[in-house]
Amino acid sequence: MQTTRRQVLKHSAVVAGLLAGTGLFPQYALAFNKAAFDAKSLADALKALGANGAPEASSAVTLTAPDIAENGAVVPLAVASTLPGIKQLVLLVEKNPNALVAVFNMGPELEASFATRAKMGESSDVYAVAITGDGKAHFAKKEVKVTLGGCGG
Repeated sequence: MQTTRRQVLKHSAVVAGLLAGTGLFPQYALAFNKAAFDAKSLADALKALGANGAPEASSAVTLTAPDIAENGAVVPLAVASTLPGIKQLVLLVEKNPNALVAVFNMGPELEASFATRAKMGESSDVYAVAITGDGKAHFAKKEVKVTLGGCGG
């Protein structure tokens, strides 16, 4: 008997319904912080994430980003840190309508190194922030110039 796509989707929906009914979906999927992602400024986003006080520049936080992004729709960004006791790694773009790009919740079994792509509407400073368990924020920043069609605009 051959399994059809429709049968697979039907069985998947049943399993998802059972998992949702018993509360067995992964809890990290429910950890969305709306206030942080709606924040218009860097300070508001960090405050919503639980950071205490002003962030400090740190050589233990590394931000990898291009000097010039030829396509602002897909700007590759990476954050890493060697700080102990990191609770979250955060990527922020200062001039975006919503500053927060990504939050990576850390655990002791995870390596503090992540990469993603962000959308940038204009040239801006990009921040990589490591928030430790005590709420202190450590950052690295880099200016990324966004060009239109790679023409240096």
